[in-house]
Amino acid sequence: MNRQRFDVVVAGAGAAGLMCAIRAGQRGRRVVVLEHADKVGKKILISGGGRCNFTNRDSRPEAFLSANPHFAKSALARYTQHDFIALVEKHGIAWHEKTLGQLFCDGSARQIVAMLLDEAAAVGVDVRVAHRISAIEKVDGFTVKTDHGDFTSQSVVLATGGLSIPKMGATGFAHDTARRFGLKMTETRPALVPLLATVPDLSGVSLDVVASLGRTKFREAMLFTHRGLSGPAILQISSYWRAGQEIAVDLLPDLDAAAFLKERKRARPKAELRTILGEVMPQRLAQVLADEGVIGERRDKDLETLATALKAWRVTPTGTEGYAKAEVTLGGVDTAGLSSKTMEAKKVPGLYVIGEAVDVTGWLGGYNFQWAWSSGWVAGEAA
Repeated sequence: MNRQRFDVVVAGAGAAGLMCAIRAGQRGRRVVVLEHADKVGKKILISGGGRCNFTNRDSRPEAFLSANPHFAKSALARYTQHDFIALVEKHGIAWHEKTLGQLFCDGSARQIVAMLLDEAAAVGVDVRVAHRISAIEKVDGFTVKTDHGDFTSQSVVLATGGLSIPKMGATGFAHDTARRFGLKMTETRPALVPLLATVPDLSGVSLDVVASLGRTKFREAMLFTHRGLSGPAILQISSYWRAGQEIAVDLLPDLDAAAFLKERKRARPKAELRTILGEVMPQRLAQVLADEGVIGERRDKDLETLATALKAWRVTPTGTEGYAKAEVTLGGVDTAGLSSKTMEAKKVPGLYVIGEAVDVTGWLGGYNFQWAWSSGWVAGEAA
């Protein structure tokens, strides 16, 4: 039988898997990365509109959701966004900051993949694509069975991601394998995902809002779609939303809406209310939200009621667009069964779980890549 021996087998050549392999290789470990797709880093390549939002300058534990909110602290502290920025600069990759600390390549996401492959090659990591794993077994060491023969190792790292974007090859492999080794799972659901809702037919209309769910608030753009709502503000709040919950949206976040409407009533009493609203929001939205008639005919009390509705426009989504449109998977392998310092399974020595497969989910804007780099690096330090 074709049996190949390594110190570490990494399942998955995405962000977390490649970072783990690089760090393990730097420690002198003999590492093979097995990727079932025909090329590595597919999600890296499509991220950030093809420019890869590779981290966030403000990355911090508070920007991550988990059943154990403290779990991510150790990895994030040991390999920080500043460490990854230094790696990017070492390779001469030009980058820029957009809003809210989001960092992107000036050029292409392909530069990040090339950087990771160069780093892996420099330390002798063996990266193999189109290798489909059929089973992982453990007796003394691990045996990883594939359609290209068996691989044996002391350590196995599950880095095949979550359930989001199945057309990119996402599967439940890491979760299924973890379960077979006795690791528990938290509930999984789509996150950073557009929401389905019965809203006015305003597909394509976008505006700056504050989307709120309880005490959680995000100020970014909201986009009306033909199926409901999307845009960064909605994707962010979707990670917190549960079926049946109502979301409040401040459509005029910089404005005292009541004072504005009353001032316009005095200054332009003959103007249509829709025209007045069109000064501070997209015209199509103003047409939907305002009744016909001039503003001068409205009582101040009616204007105050309208202002309240504009500052807290309420919508109860009927669902999400699911894993097909979700950027990440919320939930995953229960952190209670993993070491926060190494990502190793407490009851299965030599088995590590990293990246999106774990119950750690970041905000939109480079945070999930940072979790991939950080969790991959600490596992590579130990595997």
